[in-house]
Amino acid sequence: MTHEEQRIWLIKKLLSERIEYKNYGIPEDEQEQKNMLRSLMNVRMPHSISDEFLQIQDEYLQVENAKDGFVDIEDLKPVASDERLYLWQGDITRLRVDAIVNAANSQMLGCFQPLHSCIDNIIHSKAGIQLRLECNRMMEEQGHEEPTGRAKITPAYNLPCKYVEHTVGPIASMGLTKELEEQLASCYRSCLELAEENDVKSIAFCCISTGVFMFPNQRAAEIAVETVKGWLDETGSGMKVLFNVFKDLDLDIYRDILLLYE
Repeated sequence: MTHEEQRIWLIKKLLSERIEYKNYGIPEDEQEQKNMLRSLMNVRMPHSISDEFLQIQDEYLQVENAKDGFVDIEDLKPVASDERLYLWQGDITRLRVDAIVNAANSQMLGCFQPLHSCIDNIIHSKAGIQLRLECNRMMEEQGHEEPTGRAKITPAYNLPCKYVEHTVGPIASMGLTKELEEQLASCYRSCLELAEENDVKSIAFCCISTGVFMFPNQRAAEIAVETVKGWLDETGSGMKVLFNVFKDLDLDIYRDILLLYE
C-alpha cells in the first residue's frame, strides 16, 4: 500500500465500525482526509481493534510524525543557569526524550473532541489508538478517576519518545488558592518520581494546567521550576528536565524565571 492508500484504508476501517457512518464519503482533498482520520481516531471509544489495523496505522503514523522532523535533547543546550535544565519552544510530540508529560483529564482517556488543539488530543492522535486502549486498561484496573496531582506512565507507541507520563493538573477557573498550587507542584513531583522509577534519563514537561484549566501562566512556571529544581537537588538525580513551551508568552516567562537562578 502507498501512504495515501494506507490513509484511505484506515478511514474506511474506522467508518465501518459504526452504522451511523455508513453514508459518510471520503473527501478527495489530502488535508481533509487527514482531518477525517484524526477525527475518527479522536472519537473512537477504547474497544479492541485488529492487529492488521494497528500495523498499518503504525506505518502510516510513523511517516506522518517524521515529516516535521524530530528534536533530540542531546542536540539542545541546557540553560546557562543550570546544566540539568532545558527550555524549548515547539510541538512536544517532536521531542526525542525518554518521556514527555501529557496534561490529561481525570478520565485519562485522551480528548474526544475532534481535531481539538489541546496537548491531550495531539499526543493521542500522533501516538495512535493503542494509547487510549492502554489508558483505558489502566483506568479499568484502577476502578476510579485519576486524582489531581498524580501521574501514570504508558509506552509512547508511535511518538519519538519512549514514554508518555499522564498527569491531571488542578483546575483554577475559580481563582488561585494554596491548595491548587500544592496540587500543581505534586504533578511535577509525581512525574519526576515515576520517571526515576522507570529509569528515565530525560523528561519534557508541558505547561501543566495553563490551558483550559486556567492556572495563571506566571505562577505555574514559578511552581514548575521551583519544584523541579528542588526535587533534583534533594534526590541528586542526573535526569535532564526540559520545559517545553508553545506560546511566546510562556517562553518569555520561563526565560525570565530561569535567569533568576544564574
